[in-house]
Amino acid sequence: MSTSPAGPPPPADGLLSAARRNLRELAQGLSHASHPSTPLLAEAPKRWQRLLPYVVVLALTATFIPVTINVLTSQYGVPGALAGALGVAQSAPLLMLAHRPLQAWWIIFPADIVGALVLLAHPDERHDVWPWIPPVLVAYLFLLLALGLRETRRTVVGVWLATGAVGLVLHLIAPADRNTGSALLLPILGAVVLVIGGAVRERSEATRRLAEQETISEAERAQRTLLEERTRIARELHDVVAHHMSVITVQADSAPYRISGLSEPAQEEFASIAAAARESLGEMRRLLSVLRSDGTEGDRSPQPGLSRLQQLVEATVRAGLPAELALAAELGEVPSAVDLSAYRIVQEALANVVRHAPGARTRVLVAPDNGHLLVLVVNGPAATRASPLETSGTGHGLVGMRERVRLTGGTLDTGPLPDGGFRVAARMPLPPAASPVVSPSVPPPSEDL
Repeated sequence: MSTSPAGPPPPADGLLSAARRNLRELAQGLSHASHPSTPLLAEAPKRWQRLLPYVVVLALTATFIPVTINVLTSQYGVPGALAGALGVAQSAPLLMLAHRPLQAWWIIFPADIVGALVLLAHPDERHDVWPWIPPVLVAYLFLLLALGLRETRRTVVGVWLATGAVGLVLHLIAPADRNTGSALLLPILGAVVLVIGGAVRERSEATRRLAEQETISEAERAQRTLLEERTRIARELHDVVAHHMSVITVQADSAPYRISGLSEPAQEEFASIAAAARESLGEMRRLLSVLRSDGTEGDRSPQPGLSRLQQLVEATVRAGLPAELALAAELGEVPSAVDLSAYRIVQEALANVVRHAPGARTRVLVAPDNGHLLVLVVNGPAATRASPLETSGTGHGLVGMRERVRLTGGTLDTGPLPDGGFRVAARMPLPPAASPVVSPSVPPPSEDL
């Protein structure tokens, strides 16, 4: 039996290499801050909140410098100049806690070690605490809290291990009569403080990410709403354009039979027009199949227009909304896109009144206005204090109105009224030959509803 040659086994990641890798990561965390030098609470909404970290670090520094110097001179017998230098080195970097806590640790921690070694040269009293005197220990806990609030878990673990290791070494080199209780107390209290700071930091980070995700979701929702409305409008306008293209096709195909004496080039031109129209209809059908959602069928009913506004308002009145319609008698020729858009705008506006202001008096005006078609829907406040059917809309209605008006080249103005009502005003251009130059004869609805 032949055996295929096997390659060399992959190198195993032993304990020694894993330890070296972890030590490198800890060293990287201790030597590089995980955040830019922005102050704590820099993004707070109120000014006093942004200034609060500076007030705290100023108070800490102003408190610990004189307290540390006083304890070193009076309790431990350190000379005044040396005590002053140690007090400043151990407490002045607390000013950096608001924006650079890791850099402050690199100054305070060596200064604390030097201070512990200096105290070895002075006589020990029974009540003295070593290596970390009380003000140094408390100031170091504030430093650890700032680190927990700003740095990553790897960095704070490295700081805690370095603190415990130095405390252990100082305990081993201390004389037997030295009270080294603070060497064990600091790592215990430090662990508690770091856990609290890390928990607060992670919760704040989770809250910030959630807010960012909500902002992204809101933007995506608005974009999706816009795309859905554009798709819906495109599906509706398909029937309008398809009708005109079908008429062109029929007229081009029947021209040689309706018009006698056409030359051969003219007949070929009509045939080319009919072929191009049929090809355009095919392309539109393929486009519509892409715009439709999966599993939906196209609406086979005729598209509504201004001729059905009276039926729409009557149905709204039967639903319990007191609405009135003022429709100009002579509108002239209205383009199909404007005709459909005007109907949909009124439909959406009335639906919004029913949802958000049930029972409100509503006036609808549709009339020509200086070469444009004016569509105005004004409603008053809700008739009763009952809760609206919807307290927060999806935004589809106004988005749809805005897209329809933009499609026709018109303008849309919407907004609340001083009395608590709402106003929707759309102006869409009409063909020059069909649009009268006078203002509408129907007076606009009063806004004092």
